[in-house]
Amino acid sequence: MGNSTSPSGSARISASIVSTGMYVPSRVLTNAELEKMVDTTDEWIMSRTGIRERRIAADDEFTSDMGAKAAQQALELGGVDAQEIDLIIVATCTSDTVFPSTACYIQSKIGAMRAAAFDVQAACSGFLYALVTADQFIAAGVYKTVMVVGAEKLSSIVNWQDRNTCVLFGDGAGAVILRHREGGRGLLAYDLGADGSQTNILSVPASGCRMPITVEVLDQRLNYLQMSGKEVFKCAVNAMNRSTEICLEKAGVKPEQIRWFVPHQANFRILDAVAQRMNVGMEHFVMNLDRYGNTSAACMPIALHETVTAGKLDRGDLVLMVSFGGGLTWASVILEW
Repeated sequence: MGNSTSPSGSARISASIVSTGMYVPSRVLTNAELEKMVDTTDEWIMSRTGIRERRIAADDEFTSDMGAKAAQQALELGGVDAQEIDLIIVATCTSDTVFPSTACYIQSKIGAMRAAAFDVQAACSGFLYALVTADQFIAAGVYKTVMVVGAEKLSSIVNWQDRNTCVLFGDGAGAVILRHREGGRGLLAYDLGADGSQTNILSVPASGCRMPITVEVLDQRLNYLQMSGKEVFKCAVNAMNRSTEICLEKAGVKPEQIRWFVPHQANFRILDAVAQRMNVGMEHFVMNLDRYGNTSAACMPIALHETVTAGKLDRGDLVLMVSFGGGLTWASVILEW
């Protein structure tokens, strides 16, 4: 019990989320404060995004610091010792350094010195990409206990002179620990996808080997996030809807059987469009973007943790998570709690 059958017919070990954690910085940046920084208004931001405020990390607070605090909480709430962690996968597009990986920094900070560690970069879809990767390691019997962290310091790559993008993003981290749980079905289905022909509509042009940092690059602010809003909106709605439908079909589940939809917290209008397409009421969608904005790979583990700690999830409930990000990438996962 708790095992499913793989396409080859052999027993597959299921991977379940056994604990969660989160961390957000203490500094709150409100829309009213943004009105003093760029040409915008609270009404403009709210009507177009649904965001009221976001959290901003301190100058000396980095992605690994936030990720480690979320990871530590997941360890404590799950009653898991750091030495039991076999693998740490961190989803982030704002790593502390090009290398070492942010996962290595987090491994050291939480004392999980037995664990292998690496990062996954799929922008806002990163957490689900990492979650599916963790599931594969457990299903294959390679590791028993895997930690997945989604952490971002997006304030470090936001152009604070661009009113169209700076209002959207915030900082934070979320973490989950996965293990096989006897009697639990864990991850039931997933869908991962990408469209590399659309790299130009959501990206940070500079800082990689394609465009190293120079004085000219800094003057043109090419080391900051750039986005074509209308194109991203259209692609996001289509990709998230399509991925959700594929995932539901793979799991043999109907939308009305899902207890909670936990979507990427990008924009209220995007989520509303997805809900309408699924013919599901917004009351079934977990929403916290009004308080945190878009925290990229951290969005869904933060939202999941808040749902768990609010007592809104019971054993056996079905959860559908879906995301969209730069790349372009998209992903969806259905799991049994």
